[in-house]
Amino acid sequence: MTRFEAIGLVRRWLTDEPVVVSLGHPAYDLFAAGDRDLNFYTWGSMGLTSSIALGLALARPDRMVVALDGDGSLLMNLGSLATIGDCAPPNLVVFVLDNGLYGTTGGQPTPTSRGADLEAAAKSMGIARTATVRNEGSLQEALAAIRKTSGPWVVVVKVEESAPIAKPPLDCVLIKQRFMVALGQP
Repeated sequence: MTRFEAIGLVRRWLTDEPVVVSLGHPAYDLFAAGDRDLNFYTWGSMGLTSSIALGLALARPDRMVVALDGDGSLLMNLGSLATIGDCAPPNLVVFVLDNGLYGTTGGQPTPTSRGADLEAAAKSMGIARTATVRNEGSLQEALAAIRKTSGPWVVVVKVEESAPIAKPPLDCVLIKQRFMVALGQP
């Protein structure tokens, strides 16, 4: 499945969960799949999606928090998995859209294209709920399991690159303000 198809499936699964999404192609695809005030687009912060989502999950234990990260972005801050494993927030779900590329910066191969295993990394850092999915059916199974079993979760979604088709607003202040209002924190 393509990254856009995977993000579309996750977007349809969402109810009222806040989503922190990595800059670039994942943000473009989430915006195209369905913009909403609970989408937090992280411009200028490559590598920080999982850390921002962790902070939000710790601050708001009453809500499931979803991160949509890329393999390149997560690799830039792999230590975030250790912190997630240590803090173990039951309300955090990290989806890693793994296309084997640093897509936003020009398409250079990431270590996952040569066998680096992000699910194994998450497990080794204390995250018990993990999965690697490669098609729509297995992603749907993971989504169902997430609804039934608390996290933290790391789901590596192996995807094919797809060309972005839309771009969310670049106004960081607007994105932050609408997100905070949607969370009930004006």
